[in-house]
Amino acid sequence: MSLGSWDPEAAKAGTNFSIDKKVLERFLKISQHQQLQDLAVKLSAEDQQIQAQLMTQDKQSWFDVAEDFNDEELEHLMRFFTLAEKLPGWEAGDKSPVIWLGKTLKKRGRGIDRELLLWIKANSINQYLPHGSLL
Repeated sequence: MSLGSWDPEAAKAGTNFSIDKKVLERFLKISQHQQLQDLAVKLSAEDQQIQAQLMTQDKQSWFDVAEDFNDEELEHLMRFFTLAEKLPGWEAGDKSPVIWLGKTLKKRGRGIDRELLLWIKANSINQYLPHGSLL
């Protein structure tokens, strides 16, 4: 197990952070190539620190960026972010992108299929996944 480091300047930069589609495409490829178990190795320390801010972006930002991805890609991103919460500083609770991406699938009339639901439950440390808080 490795410990991350905290940079107070990175926290301040979070107010100007926006979701970068190219970053999501990189994360998508990690999932598509079945390399999710190696996230701590696949992502540089800098990436881990900067991109951790993805985990707490507002739902509308996620709804907007999700429009650029098809259903299968959203499922891969959901898998990525489910496991990414195990990285230091990537904990998201009820603000997890997995929730917003799942709601996007629901809006599209598809929802989260049973296989993905069971996978998320088996691999998640977040009690709110995949549907969010009850309130």
